[in-house]
Amino acid sequence: MNIALCYQTVLPARGGCETYIAGLARRLAADGHEVHLYACQWDTTALPATVCCHALPVAAGPRFLRPWRFAAACARALDGAGHDVSVGFDKIWGLDVMYPQGGLHAASAEHNLLKYDNALLRGLARLAKAVDVAHWSYHRLERRQYLGPDRPLVVAISQMVGRQFEHYYGIEPSRVRVVPCATDTNRFNRPDRPKLRLEWRRRCGIGSQDPVGLFISMNYRLKGLAPLLHAVRRLPPGKRFRLLVVGNPKTERYERLARRLGIADRVSFVGPCRDIERCYFASDFLVHPTFYDAFSLVVLEALACGLPVITTANAGASELLHPPDDGYVIADPHDHDLLAWCMLQLLDPERRAARAQAARQAASRWTFEDHYRQMLQVFAEAAARKQAA
Repeated sequence: MNIALCYQTVLPARGGCETYIAGLARRLAADGHEVHLYACQWDTTALPATVCCHALPVAAGPRFLRPWRFAAACARALDGAGHDVSVGFDKIWGLDVMYPQGGLHAASAEHNLLKYDNALLRGLARLAKAVDVAHWSYHRLERRQYLGPDRPLVVAISQMVGRQFEHYYGIEPSRVRVVPCATDTNRFNRPDRPKLRLEWRRRCGIGSQDPVGLFISMNYRLKGLAPLLHAVRRLPPGKRFRLLVVGNPKTERYERLARRLGIADRVSFVGPCRDIERCYFASDFLVHPTFYDAFSLVVLEALACGLPVITTANAGASELLHPPDDGYVIADPHDHDLLAWCMLQLLDPERRAARAQAARQAASRWTFEDHYRQMLQVFAEAAARKQAA
């Protein structure tokens, strides 16, 4: 098939969605499909040479207008290009398939309010959202994506997101295909893993036997770093433990919170990390107390590394877990005591070892090849619909 992939940037060092698109492009190209990428920026080294990259102008202006401008530029570039199927991953319209890696803006905006731990703050945040130009811009764009004249075949990244399409926009299930995201587990099969684990721990000043919890995110507030720090405070003082915080370089606010809570010596703020595998290798379990995450690729990557996972029911990837065998799923990130209890369970070496084995098994049940085959079926279905029209 002749397949067009559309996303503003494909720089895998920046995050999960861009890592996924690069991996999908490589797999499609390896299978002999003709792959085109429409983007403003991309990492050439992350893509096979056979992928044809089409440079679109970098969208300028206010943040809330940039997706509209990218979508318009993409529509112009695709007009008459003759692709069998066009695929979008975010705020864009007029394509044959939409696979929103971040879920729905409407759902995200609603869940974003949950990060405030009392009703008064949530009420004030809701009022602020009501006059937020960006919120209304994205909401209108999303309605155009899914309810406009050119309605795409929708791929939901989790059952949770599939239900949200019906809840927020009344999209009938017949238009939705649920295909969970996946990662290439071979990335983590490194023979030098024990060496890398020790090297990274030395770099962070962590003992070789100290239990380490890992938190990875670019959006610390939405992914629950504040309640996680409060939960760390509730761990028994005598228990050896270190939390690695990886992702966004802007850590000052959370470093102040850690000092105020008296846990600064238990938290290492790593910031951005290009070699994210080393962070997984250096850790013993993942803590992802998110308020909203359509899927959470970090959960899959952690499982592939044999790390048990603590997350919330607000993460689509929680659907792949079998608690308590491979981790724990809690309802409310603000439940600091329960979050601390889950971490305390994984500070026990024997229990942690059993959970680690189950985590690897969980990762093996859903592979990138399984995901890829389902996506090919969706692409073929969309291409047939397009040809029939």
